[in-house]
Amino acid sequence: MTVPHLNRPLVLEAPLRAGDGAGGYIRDWQVRGVLWAEVTAGTGRAAADFATTVSRVPYRITVRAAPHGAASRPVAGQRFRDGDRLFQITAVAERDSRARYLTCFATEETAS
Repeated sequence: MTVPHLNRPLVLEAPLRAGDGAGGYIRDWQVRGVLWAEVTAGTGRAAADFATTVSRVPYRITVRAAPHGAASRPVAGQRFRDGDRLFQITAVAERDSRARYLTCFATEETAS
């Protein structure tokens, strides 16, 4: 196994439901920490969505592993932020047999 080049800081965010005062809720995001990552893009595709075109690009984002249940361990449903860019995490798997790294499968969507 080659050692990943963790050269990019990404902010890990988890969804947070907060009451809106009218019986419903709003979804906000809570910062869980900054993780250094290796980000590798896959093959993107574009799809028409109403009056705009949405571009979806899959990514493999590799980070150092953290114990199960730790706030710094990514899980599906969370996201990474890099400035204005958002990477929605769809799945997480251990990258190596010694569980030193995690591979996060994520998608970035942009509208044009």
